[in-house]
Amino acid sequence: MADDRLIIQDPRHQYPEPPFPRQPQPEPGLAAKMSPKPDHGEESYTGSGKLVNRKALITGGDSGIGRAVAIAYAREGADVAISYLPSEESDAQDVIALIEKAGRNAIALPGDITDEQVCRKLVTDAVHALGGLDILVNNAGKQQTQPSIGDITTEQFDQVLKTNLYALFWITQEAVPHLKPGAAIINTTSIQAYDPSESLIDYAMTKTAIVSFSKSLSKQMIEQGVRVNAVAPGPFWTALQPSGGQTQEKVEKFGSEVPLGRPGQPVEIAPIYVLLASQEASYITGEVYGATGGVGIA
Repeated sequence: MADDRLIIQDPRHQYPEPPFPRQPQPEPGLAAKMSPKPDHGEESYTGSGKLVNRKALITGGDSGIGRAVAIAYAREGADVAISYLPSEESDAQDVIALIEKAGRNAIALPGDITDEQVCRKLVTDAVHALGGLDILVNNAGKQQTQPSIGDITTEQFDQVLKTNLYALFWITQEAVPHLKPGAAIINTTSIQAYDPSESLIDYAMTKTAIVSFSKSLSKQMIEQGVRVNAVAPGPFWTALQPSGGQTQEKVEKFGSEVPLGRPGQPVEIAPIYVLLASQEASYITGEVYGATGGVGIA
């Protein structure tokens, strides 16, 4: 399996560039229906044994960044459990097949993580099925663009906060007793925590909170030998975008505003999650790693 990421290339033109076709999807969206198809590393990620026999739980592991991380972790030698919404079953089964093809155990855990009991059962089911837990990746997120604060309904506000913050809190709280020294927690924040868009007020505020949560928790967890870090993506080509995360006008030119001139592909950020989960990151905790196409984070 050739890894094209190892060939020297101009990063501006390494992956598809805008303009893209309009492609509205109902929420939460499916990667299989996107054009162009995102690269999650299905054919392009080659592992090197960085996570052999680790046990990982990844939320939102059916598509986007979570899918790329699941594929990378499996090819690095980890057994992987993924959580996802039942409506994302078709994408999730594709990921399960790829994990198993890598010779690792794959655990499918469908459920709506806006429900506290679903979150807590998710962790206990993952621990039981995997035989423990070494890596927790809180990646699932909800993003819904709105032109004005007045257009954000209480229902949307509640769903965004419950998906992006409450679930992260409940899942982490349930996972902590199972984590032994050397384990890692990795949370997905966003460039929106540092440079928020006017149309993503509720989403941006949750991503800012995730930065604070990660930094604060890292100070607690290092007393148990557990590292906590976060990753801040910029514009990445995922199903979140055409299914309401952006307007269709913005989908057409998605990623054109950053210095690289294109959106990132999920496979391009997966190596950061691999590093932060691995023993190579033994001196890294309480940090936020950006992958923003050149915008940077402050």
